[in-house]
Amino acid sequence: MKINFDFSSMKYKEIKEYILSIEDIENVFETGENGSILEKLLQDKRKTVQKLGIKMSKILESKEKEIQRVRKMYDFDRSFGDFRYVAGVDEVGRGPLAGPIVAAAVLFDSKIIEDKDLILRANDSKKLSIACRKELSIIIKERALAYTITAIDNKQIDEKGIAWCNNQVFLESWAGLTTKPDLVLSDGYKIKNYPGLNEFVIKGDTLSISIACASIIAKVYRDELMVEYHEKYPNYGFDRNVGYGTQEHVLAIKKDGITPIHRKSFLTKILE
Repeated sequence: MKINFDFSSMKYKEIKEYILSIEDIENVFETGENGSILEKLLQDKRKTVQKLGIKMSKILESKEKEIQRVRKMYDFDRSFGDFRYVAGVDEVGRGPLAGPIVAAAVLFDSKIIEDKDLILRANDSKKLSIACRKELSIIIKERALAYTITAIDNKQIDEKGIAWCNNQVFLESWAGLTTKPDLVLSDGYKIKNYPGLNEFVIKGDTLSISIACASIIAKVYRDELMVEYHEKYPNYGFDRNVGYGTQEHVLAIKKDGITPIHRKSFLTKILE
């Protein structure tokens, strides 16, 4: 739409309400035809209106930087060769004293990614707020061509060891995908006994879009599971520490003993 009226005839409150009422405001401001909106704000004689223009300019600049950052993550996944179906695999919960280790696999069709499909804010799940992770988890599941979430419980961790379980949960995650990947990117570790093409990426959840998305949905799943365990075992703070060995958690173990979801092999020094 073309803006044909003059902001100078409007009060600041009216201008602000109008700007905030524009649907898809970022796209409206970014189009060349409507660039005059930002110009009108910045050239207005009133300081308050100019500040509104500066604020909108910074929002657009920040959005563009985020688009460029995330595009690099998609480009990274395409940099390994002419593969159409690329899946990323990542795990959460390798180090906690309680609960399962969880891995997710997320697969995208690398040939049909348009700007509108970019999953902005995707990053290492630990760098995101709880609310952001939950929101992104929904978006990822909607936009991924396929995804899986797999867990191995504390009993198998005690029996088989965490290294075996880490690899196994990677294997089970990619195997559950409804579309077979041409390439699997794994975070930190090469997947042993994987029958296809696999590349491991150090700090992959900050470099690869598919690994970052796997990191996010795996963490959301595991964190929500640990909140459920908190309802059953309220003395250990699982809703806050998600099973990790915080001071609160360790003191609770020494006071109240262990639960059925604790990893006994991780507690030898604590229980001495």
